[in-house]
Amino acid sequence: VEDAKKNLIKVPVVDGTIPFEVQAKFGASKIIMRPAAPGTGVIASAPVRAVLESAGVTDVLTKVIGSTNPHTVVRAVMKALEQLKTPEEFARLRGVPVEELRKRWKLPGRKVTKEGEIIRR
Repeated sequence: VEDAKKNLIKVPVVDGTIPFEVQAKFGASKIIMRPAAPGTGVIASAPVRAVLESAGVTDVLTKVIGSTNPHTVVRAVMKALEQLKTPEEFARLRGVPVEELRKRWKLPGRKVTKEGEIIRR
């Protein structure tokens, strides 16, 4: 249990999906994860689905390329999730205001106001 606590990561979830497309490789497994429109669901294999649903992701498209060994796939998913950043983190890294970044932070199926806010249904 103590080792598991040391390996916890924060996963930025924007409107139920990941903020941007991400790819990662572990061993012979490569994972590609893309944001999805609301209502799409988690389109993934069983090991990937388990990790993403545990992280609170409700809409995402995934593809496993290469080895489908569950152990290497899960490790690749964890590497991919570690790469994700929130809009606030991106703004800080780039030195621009969050509002400016949100205007360009468009996700599939989402309508954005002139101010950059996501219009929720």
